Amino acid sequence: MDKLKMHSPNYTEENIAKLAELFPNCVTESNDKDGNLKKSIDFDLLRQELSTHIVDGPKERYTLNWPGKREALLTANAPIANTLRPCREESVDFDTTENLFIEGDNLDALKLLQENYLGKVKMIYIDPPYNTGNDFIYDDDFAEDTEDYLKNSGQKDSIGNRLVANSSSNGRFHSDWLSMMYSRLKLARNLLKDDGLIFISIDDSEQSNLKKICDEVFGESNFFCHFIWQKRSGSMDSVDGVSADHEYILVYGKIKKRLIGVERTYDKYTNPDNDPRGPWISDNLSAGKAGGDVYYPITDPETGNEFYPPKNRYWPYNPATMQKKINEGRVLFPKGKDGRPMLKRFQNEAKSQFLPVSTIMRNHTEKKLPNNAITSAMNTKGSSEVQSLFDSKVFSFPKSTVLISSLLNQVVDDNDIILDFFAGSATTAHAVMQLNAEDNGKRKFIMVQLPEECDEKSEAFKAGYITIAEISKERIRRAGKKIIPHPPQTLTSDSVFSKLTVAIWQTSITHLIKQNRLNFSIIPTI
Repeated sequence: MDKLKMHSPNYTEENIAKLAELFPNCVTESNDKDGNLKKSIDFDLLRQELSTHIVDGPKERYTLNWPGKREALLTANAPIANTLRPCREESVDFDTTENLFIEGDNLDALKLLQENYLGKVKMIYIDPPYNTGNDFIYDDDFAEDTEDYLKNSGQKDSIGNRLVANSSSNGRFHSDWLSMMYSRLKLARNLLKDDGLIFISIDDSEQSNLKKICDEVFGESNFFCHFIWQKRSGSMDSVDGVSADHEYILVYGKIKKRLIGVERTYDKYTNPDNDPRGPWISDNLSAGKAGGDVYYPITDPETGNEFYPPKNRYWPYNPATMQKKINEGRVLFPKGKDGRPMLKRFQNEAKSQFLPVSTIMRNHTEKKLPNNAITSAMNTKGSSEVQSLFDSKVFSFPKSTVLISSLLNQVVDDNDIILDFFAGSATTAHAVMQLNAEDNGKRKFIMVQLPEECDEKSEAFKAGYITIAEISKERIRRAGKKIIPHPPQTLTSDSVFSKLTVAIWQTSITHLIKQNRLNFSIIPTI
């Protein structure tokens, strides 16, 4: 009797699963009569799959839609009655510090920041929960813990029996995650300065959907790039024989400007022939695209040898311009007929002191980096940084300060505000403090973290940390103490003091903590 199922099979779910094997594009998500998400079939698409002609259906248009999108927009725009309350007993020099840490739901926190920080944040970095099927909990009801989700979606009954076979393989519905992110990104955009940027870490599970909602929120024309970040050096075990060794960082702005870039180095420029035009390098003299009269022979005036462009390549200049370069001694001809001509490019001709950055982020420990690479570090570096502060692995897979510092250097000046509303272990705060200590900057951070409970079996819980927010706060305190004793000689005690102190706040309704005061005197009280 213990092994008997106390319910009949759900044939609708089984039929949907069978159709998904044949027509995966026809499987979508919808709300049931109670408003809960469920897997369903797009019958218009299914009819088209089974028809030899175009069938009538809703008017086609380019859009990303999901159940709950309008509610997410409404939630983002709805006012709240929450307010911030100081928590001086947890703070460090509450009245003088200028960094902010908020403990609570980031949706509420982003709304509370609108009045004082509208258009004032230069950079936002977030590492949101990835949509992998693990728990993520937020108070706006777009995301639930696993048990509640399974019951509310009809996959478990009231006493915990599973009603759907293989439900764990489905992971999260996309709609929950998209709604959670959509409302927060709408609010975050308001906080950015006109020349500000947002960097979002993500993996393959929602990378394509995140790109689409960011196109909608920030504008497709304001997309900068996907940075590709290598997170591990060794291969991982997998059932499909693929090792997922990288993640992405999406970059958007309010308007399309440029990243700072990587400063040029001129160590390869020399002047062996004492050219009066100065140091030079031997550079490529060919182009990958045709553009006019660009395929013809050129002649070495000393040897009479003729040269055509390399195979499947073209000259970058028309014949008249090329002849002018030859007359000026700008074309370096090889000694033999089998070589290829090169261009003499002078150091003083550089259009900018900075090179455009590569979208491939390189490991900072590599001995020979490309001249336009920005450096990062793998997950092991982030873990070791936390380990060195806590003497324990209190946080899983934290990003490294090397990664965040590289992004900071592409955007912020020494007096800007940086926001991270999925603070996690507070790597962003640590990176900002470290960078300030290195160059005497006055950058300020705003961190937001939900007081999500730590697993009782985790190292963090065993070390006495009940919530992730407690880890965040303690890391900022410990990192600050570690940085303060050894500042560069150019730093004054006052400047170090103002950058590394902390003030704590709480709100009504959700438990909020604020790290540093930053002009919250006009926030309404309860």
